[in-house]
Amino acid sequence: MKNKYINNKAMMLRTIKSIFLVFAIALFVQSCADRLDLQPEDERLTGDAAFEDPNAYKEFLAKIYAGISLSGQEGPAGAPDLAGLDEGFSNYLRLYWKMQELTTDEALIAWNDGTIQDLHGQVWTSGNEFIRTMYSRLMYQVALCNEFLRQTTDSKLDGRGVSSELRADIQTFRAEVRFMRALTYWHAMDLFANPPFVTEDDPIGAFLPPQIQRADLFDFIESELLAITDNMAAPRSNEYGRADRAAAWMLLAKIYLNAEVYTGTPRYADVITYTNNIIGAGYSIPDIPYFHSFLADNDSNGAQDEVIFTIPFDGQRTQAFGGMTFLTHAPVGGSMDPSDFGINGGWFGIRTTPTFVEQFPGEENSADGRELLYTDGQSKDIMSVATFTDGFAVAKYRNVDVNGNPGSDTTGDHTDIDFPMFRLADAYLMYAEAFLRGGGGSASTAAGYINQLRERAYGDTSGNISEADLTLDFIIDERSRELYWEAHRRTDLIRFDQFSDNGVWQWKGGVQSGTTTESFRDLMPLPATDLGINTNLEQNPGY
Repeated sequence: MKNKYINNKAMMLRTIKSIFLVFAIALFVQSCADRLDLQPEDERLTGDAAFEDPNAYKEFLAKIYAGISLSGQEGPAGAPDLAGLDEGFSNYLRLYWKMQELTTDEALIAWNDGTIQDLHGQVWTSGNEFIRTMYSRLMYQVALCNEFLRQTTDSKLDGRGVSSELRADIQTFRAEVRFMRALTYWHAMDLFANPPFVTEDDPIGAFLPPQIQRADLFDFIESELLAITDNMAAPRSNEYGRADRAAAWMLLAKIYLNAEVYTGTPRYADVITYTNNIIGAGYSIPDIPYFHSFLADNDSNGAQDEVIFTIPFDGQRTQAFGGMTFLTHAPVGGSMDPSDFGINGGWFGIRTTPTFVEQFPGEENSADGRELLYTDGQSKDIMSVATFTDGFAVAKYRNVDVNGNPGSDTTGDHTDIDFPMFRLADAYLMYAEAFLRGGGGSASTAAGYINQLRERAYGDTSGNISEADLTLDFIIDERSRELYWEAHRRTDLIRFDQFSDNGVWQWKGGVQSGTTTESFRDLMPLPATDLGINTNLEQNPGY
C-alpha cells in the first residue's frame, strides 16, 4: 500500500508543473511580503483547464499531502514552493519539528545557521527566519487546500461534466482536504494563536487576509472536523498515508486536550469520548520492540498497526533534505557509525539535554527500551552548544530495517522511515491525562493503557505502574519517554505550564545552566515581514 501511495506522489511530482497555477495562487503570504506578481504567464493553464484531466484531482490531493513531506516540485531541490530559506530548511515537517522540539528540553542543535540558536534559547524575535518560514509554510498549505475546495464545488464539477464515479471519489478527497486544512490551522493556532484566516470563500491572489482570534479558530477547526467525519474513510480502510475517520477523531481529541490553553474552557470529557472512539477502532500496540516503530520498514514490520496518521517517506521517490532525511542524518555525529543508521554520513547536529536523559531510571543503562541514547564519547552535560559531543545523542530514527539492511536509496542520502504523526500510544496517554484532569473514564483503564506501553518498553511487567502512580507529573514525563522527538513536546509543556516561566533545562534562556523565560514565549510572534504588509494583523503580546 505504501508503494502505491508513494507512486502517486511521484506521478504528482512529474505532472504538477502542468497545473502549477492552481498552486501558485496560494502564495498570498509570500506575495504580500515579496510583492510578487500573481498574474499567469500566457502559456500557463488556468485553474479550470488544469482539471480537464480527471487524474488532476488526485494529483492535487497528493500535492496537499506531500506539502508536509516535500518542499518543492522536483525534490530534493529545484522549483521550491517558497522563496527564502533553501528547500531543506523550508520543509514543513522539519520546521514544525524544530518549533516543537528545539524550543524544549528534548533537543538542541549544534549549528549556527542564522537565528536557529534562538529557538532553544527561547530568545527569538519577530524577525526569526525559521519562525517566519514556518508561518509561510502553514499559510501556503492552507491556500492549497482552499484552492482544491474552490475547484471541486458542485458547480465546477457540473461544468466539467465529471462522471458520477469520480464525483464520489472527489467528495472523499474534499473531506480529506478539509482535514488537512484543519490540521494546518491547528498547527497555526497552537504556534501563533491568532493567524490570518482564509477559506475557499475568500478571493484568490494578493489581498490582506483578516486576523482570526484563537478561540474563534478553535471553533472553526472543531466544526470542520465534526462536519467531515462521516465522509472520511472508515478507520484503517484508506490508502496508506491518507487520513481516515480516526485521524479526524485524533485531531479533535488533540484540540480538546489543549482547549483550556486555546479557549480558557476545559474539554477533557470530549478527550475521553474521542480517544475511546480511536481505541475501539482496531489499532493495537504491536508485539515488537519500541525501536522498530522508527525504522525504515515501519510501514510493514508491525509498527503500522499502531499508527493513526503517518507521513510517508521513500528514499527513492520522496527525496528531500527536510523531513526524515533531516531527522536521521542530523542526530548522527561523534563516534557514531553512519552505516548503523543506513546513511552515508552524519550531520553533527541535534542531541538532547540532561533533563530529558534523567527521565529514565538508571539513565543510559535504563531497563526502559525507549531510552535510545548514544553515549560513547558524548558527555551528558552541554558546556558548548556548538560541540556535538556535548550532550547525549539520540538514536531513535534509523534508516535500516529490522534485519539491519539499509533503506532503498543506495546513495545513503534519503530515508524510508515514515513519520508517525498520530499513533495509539498518544491516544492512551491522552486518555490517562484527561481522566486525571476530571474528564471521566476510570483509573484502572488509564493504568491498563499505560502498562501496555510500558510492557512494550520493558519487555515484561517489571515497569508496570499501579493506579496510585497515576499523577499529572508522571504523565508529562511518560509522554516525553514515549513520544520524544515526535513533535509533541512544546505543546505538552505549555499545557502543563512548564515551557516558559516554569521549567529549566540547559541553555534555556541562552545560559548554560538554563533559566526561566517570560510567559509570552508560550506563543510565537507573527513575522515582522507580514505585519509590515498586512494592516489587519496585531502582534502577539510581548513582541
